[in-house]
Amino acid sequence: MPTKPEAPTETRTPGETVVDVRDLSVHFGLRGGNLARLFGRDAGTVKAVDGVNLRLGRGEVVGVVGESGSGKSTLGRALLGLAPATEGSILFEDEDIAGMSRRRLREIRRHIQMVFQDPNAALNPSMTVETAVGDALRVQGVKDADERRARVIDALERVGLSPVELFLSKYPRDLSGGQKQRVVMARAIVMGPSVLVADEPISMLDMSVRAKILQLMLDLKQDLGLTYLYITHDLASAKFFCDRIAIMYLGRIVEIGPTEEIFANPRHPYTQALLSAIPDPDPSRMVERELPRGEIPDAADPPLGCSFHPRCPQATPICGWESRDLRTVVEAHWTRRSPEEYDAEKGLVGDLDHLDTASKSATLGSSSPDEVRALLDRMREEAPAEPLWEGVDSISDHGKGVRIDFHEGVDPVLRRAGGVEVACVLYPEDESGA
Repeated sequence: MPTKPEAPTETRTPGETVVDVRDLSVHFGLRGGNLARLFGRDAGTVKAVDGVNLRLGRGEVVGVVGESGSGKSTLGRALLGLAPATEGSILFEDEDIAGMSRRRLREIRRHIQMVFQDPNAALNPSMTVETAVGDALRVQGVKDADERRARVIDALERVGLSPVELFLSKYPRDLSGGQKQRVVMARAIVMGPSVLVADEPISMLDMSVRAKILQLMLDLKQDLGLTYLYITHDLASAKFFCDRIAIMYLGRIVEIGPTEEIFANPRHPYTQALLSAIPDPDPSRMVERELPRGEIPDAADPPLGCSFHPRCPQATPICGWESRDLRTVVEAHWTRRSPEEYDAEKGLVGDLDHLDTASKSATLGSSSPDEVRALLDRMREEAPAEPLWEGVDSISDHGKGVRIDFHEGVDPVLRRAGGVEVACVLYPEDESGA
């Protein structure tokens, strides 16, 4: 991969804010079954983006990194009005995109454009390259055919498709993956935008092409003065390409700061897990990895407290432990039991479905409180490192079973920690100079 060029001073420490995202939330209502709709029952809401604050300085490249389902693509689409904001604002040059009419949004898209992940889906197979790139000009009211053609040729030359005459009349089927993505980028810059939202622009490309496309994007940034929101799950490309990185998890930014600081001293346990998952090119070197357990939770019913706590290896007693976490621990315990032991313990605790309703207290058992306590003690002795046990505040008798109360959880917000901002109970206050 080529070496990242030295960024100019205004890029490293951006002054003017071009895009200012404030408390942005994008929620999607779930559609239930016919019976639920008939009786007006709420099927739930997916909080794809949940209270995000983010600023893009002129000439800056900000990377948004996270697993699938973290909300990073929805955030990018919201900047163009493609995903309507539920709450909050998106200020572009002091005008709120979130409250714009369709007509005004079309005008704004002259200045904010998007490069989509899959160039095969982004290009109309029935359009030639010239038509596909020039169509944005037609939609924006450029009626003169000669002017459109001249601007298309200029855009194609800028993205490295030359001699242009060889590409103008070609269809997407005639192009390689890298060439298609260059056409998509030409279409994005042909209107002369100031901001580009690049949604995983290299993930669908061959490894041999990815570095060239990233270098092209850097060249376009310098030549055209572009500002990028770079959405990716690939930390290696983000390290090469971005000035700042925002780590997203379940609709929220959990850590944000300069790229060098994020890589040199990651604070949030999720950021640490993402960095430890980067493959080591040396097969002879064994690298100890502490990856998060389980999968990303359901965004329609996120965990209480810190949304990362069920997977976090550094979780504390106040991270938000709840009834669903107890069910996970009980079921993990049963995977290590014989069928006979499972049947006996299953009969002791009864059905666990009631634990699926998120609550900071849970009842367990349908036979004898003493036997249930003994079972919990065995589970704790079997897995003493399980962080859930530290989150238990008290265990008391409750009918034929026990009631487990968890410590009150904290839902952390972004706080300054050295050179970054991090949303984690491990960093409750500013650690300036750390």
